[in-house]
Amino acid sequence: MTQLSTATPLAPHPDRLFAADPGARAVARTVYDAVKDAPIISPHGHVDASLIADDQPFEDPASLLITPDHYVLRLLHANGVGLEALGRADLSGTDTVPPRRSIWRTLAEHWDDFLGTPVRYWFETELHDVFGLTEQPSAANADAQYDHIADLLASPAFRPRALFDAFGIEVLATTDAPTADLAAHARLAADPTFTGRVVPTFRADAVFDPSGSDWRHVVASIGEAAGIDTGTHDGLLAALRARRQYFIQHGATATDTGVLDAGSAPLSASERSRIHAAALSGPEGVTAAEAVAYRHDMLYRWAEMSVEDGLVMQLHPGVHRNHHAPTFERFGPDTGHDLPAVGSFTEPLRPLLESFGTAPGFHLVLFTVDETVFSREIGPLAGFYPAVYAGAPWWFIDTPAAIGRYRAAITDSTSFTKTSGFIDDTRAYCSIPARHDMARRADAAYLASLVVTHELSEEDAVRTARRIVSDIPKATFKL
Repeated sequence: MTQLSTATPLAPHPDRLFAADPGARAVARTVYDAVKDAPIISPHGHVDASLIADDQPFEDPASLLITPDHYVLRLLHANGVGLEALGRADLSGTDTVPPRRSIWRTLAEHWDDFLGTPVRYWFETELHDVFGLTEQPSAANADAQYDHIADLLASPAFRPRALFDAFGIEVLATTDAPTADLAAHARLAADPTFTGRVVPTFRADAVFDPSGSDWRHVVASIGEAAGIDTGTHDGLLAALRARRQYFIQHGATATDTGVLDAGSAPLSASERSRIHAAALSGPEGVTAAEAVAYRHDMLYRWAEMSVEDGLVMQLHPGVHRNHHAPTFERFGPDTGHDLPAVGSFTEPLRPLLESFGTAPGFHLVLFTVDETVFSREIGPLAGFYPAVYAGAPWWFIDTPAAIGRYRAAITDSTSFTKTSGFIDDTRAYCSIPARHDMARRADAAYLASLVVTHELSEEDAVRTARRIVSDIPKATFKL
């Protein structure tokens, strides 16, 4: 007697994320079909350029798909799985990294803990479309699926550059420290066999907060990289300008900044120089109020530099980084416990926008994890200031439902052209096409809702969808 398989099929529905109403669903199909195969523009992400430059085979399924993805880590951790069991190095030396196959089994055993989340959605698309799996992961099939993916990763078709082409990536932006030598970017740019485009993004968060334990080290290292003495505030600004130019020479079009709040009140030259000098004596050299004032002034200076050199300024305040100190001390950053804070932009950014909000060529892309500010602040700001662009839903709100809410909240104030295009914000390389496909489907569903209520024609919806995945991110990020 033949034993029937009890495995649950893995078969993402072709109409996923589209409305149940037949009319709206038909329009959404038409809109999605117009963009489903369009090249991917990824202007904000965290894939390491050396991954593509070196083009070495991926080591194993777990280190590719689980360990680097903080979206995956946080949900498994929330369901009782220790980070040490997921491949994160234990800085305390208490635990060693388990076998990679064991990490994959852990994911499979906890597969239903992801139900209803965008992580499950991305994973299903990724496992089916990229790796050809036809069963949902489970304890019963974990080893077989691990072996299947491992065999694929050993083949030339699954090396990083081959996947770059297979995914249809046109532009991929990385995120890089201000002292980075950008050697991998230079190698890719000089390689005639690589036809894609990988550009660096300047990220210098640590320089903003003089109360940080690593601030003095960061300031000194930036000076060393630029060949400029950063013992004075003017010297630091000069060194940052020099490093920004270095990034521009290597293809950068943007900076990225994550700070606790969007305050941007400038200080006098004498006051910021005084605080800088005091902070060089150690974190105890400045008061909490002085550190905040210095950070706000630095945000103002950042905009000033962007007006000068043309780099797009991405800003995402309102995140409590490394919320759980014991986890940070044991496993380091990017381990799933960056948590949302209440967002605010209109008043905090007023000093910056009064000076630069109408400056020709200045682009300020605002991101948030507090979606209440989309309709209340970000949309209206982008609907007046030429410089302001409404960044896509990000981190906790890059979900299908939140993308629809974002479009409804933003479009009334600023339509589509003053937005960013989709932001995948990922370290998990193979999730890139799944995440962009999700956004294209969510946008197709939203545009279809406007068509069936006769707010847009179907032709306008198709044209807008094409712009959202191409013209708009290219224009916003000067690509």
